Amino acid sequence: MELETVIGLEVHAQLLTQSKMFCGCSADYAGAPPNTHVCPVCLGLPGSLPVINRRAVEMTVMTGLALGCRIPPYSKFDRKNYMYPDLPKGYQISQYDLPLCVDGMLEFLVNGQRRRVRIRRVHLEEDTARLIHRTIGGESYSLIDMNRSGVPLIEIVTEPDLRSPEEARLFLMALRQVLRYLGVSTGNMEEGAFRCDANISQRTRDGQRQWPKSEIKNLNSFRSVERALTYEEARQRAAIGRGEQLVQETRGWLEEREITVTQRAKEYPDDYRYFPEPDLPPIFWTEDDLARIRAAMPELPLPRWERFQADYGLGPQEAALLTEERAIADYFEACVAGDRTQAREIANWITGELFALLRERGRSISEVGVQPRQLRQLIDLVRRGTISTLTAKELLVAVSETGIDPEVLVAERGLAQVSDEAQLREVVERVLTENPKAVADYRKGKTAAIGFLLGQVNRALGGRANPAVARRILEEALRQPVE
Repeated sequence: MELETVIGLEVHAQLLTQSKMFCGCSADYAGAPPNTHVCPVCLGLPGSLPVINRRAVEMTVMTGLALGCRIPPYSKFDRKNYMYPDLPKGYQISQYDLPLCVDGMLEFLVNGQRRRVRIRRVHLEEDTARLIHRTIGGESYSLIDMNRSGVPLIEIVTEPDLRSPEEARLFLMALRQVLRYLGVSTGNMEEGAFRCDANISQRTRDGQRQWPKSEIKNLNSFRSVERALTYEEARQRAAIGRGEQLVQETRGWLEEREITVTQRAKEYPDDYRYFPEPDLPPIFWTEDDLARIRAAMPELPLPRWERFQADYGLGPQEAALLTEERAIADYFEACVAGDRTQAREIANWITGELFALLRERGRSISEVGVQPRQLRQLIDLVRRGTISTLTAKELLVAVSETGIDPEVLVAERGLAQVSDEAQLREVVERVLTENPKAVADYRKGKTAAIGFLLGQVNRALGGRANPAVARRILEEALRQPVE
């Protein structure tokens, strides 16, 4: 039998709202002491009533629109019932049969080719509390931190359109990029703001036979997703090859052992006893509402990647580097504004020297301290021959540290290149007189000697010699007949 892998993903992303989903507690709990961002609502105390966070609903709909979803005019919240320590109410407020967004898709690139995965739904719910497992005095304890309880959470469910672990990883990276462009989520997996459960099964190529699926949990990085799916794909195929019976189950990924293990039988929707949330009103949308949200949306990553190639003549890799983050793409376009002729040179500076500075300082593009006009000014100084490329690289660091414009720094520090031919000829003649051996070597055919001589000219001028003009004058002097 020729088998085909079938993968579907369930992605949870925390929304960047100031308050929680159904109460006024701050949603920014990072670094806060346990159980300090809480109130009767997110603690699930009897008699407390939820109130819908309007901004969270709008962010969910914006996400759906970015993913090409249809936004039904009517939606509602439901209670998803299950008993677990991180769920104090005994149910989670979520959405079941009438989600906010349905029938979308996401296009992304696999080996340079467009790949399309259908989105079944995007719905909104509240996050659960966080369990912390500790060993104290030789005893094992599970502690509960309620700070996360009630934080707005969107769930994005794909159709089973993915066919390999690598595709799953690339899809998740593309989805996170979209969420970051929209500004609705940080997408940081290491902080739990972007989480994924992966469903994987096998079927015959002709689709005549399908085996039960496994849902894999505990996936906390893109690398973990790909590795866990690769392991599970091999495990399922080996079991099928041995004639073993597979069962629908939930499995956990053990990072340190690089295996998946059985956790429990896979639940079905009926197990959660969904019913409409009686304490919350339904949500209605008009075309005017949707038009307002569309107007606030930015250009998305894939169209922007294509436009950067078409408008600025960039290659696919350059365009990908510049559009990976919205802030970097905005920075590039601010530099290019008004004159596209320098687009490639600006792109080289950003992806080269500026990215190196960001890595060295551990800063984002908004924190680096070099404004777009300052980088453009620096490049213009090099193009006019006022400073050398080497000096410009040193000035980039100085601008980052001081915030002072490059032109001002050049004037204050006397960094302008010496391009005056009379002054350069005088220095060249002196250098040739002081270095007769290098002159003789050059005239004997050892052309590398000119590099030494050019270095001496530059040294005599404090590193400010215009290299092109100095080299031309030096070559002219060396071609003069020996007296």
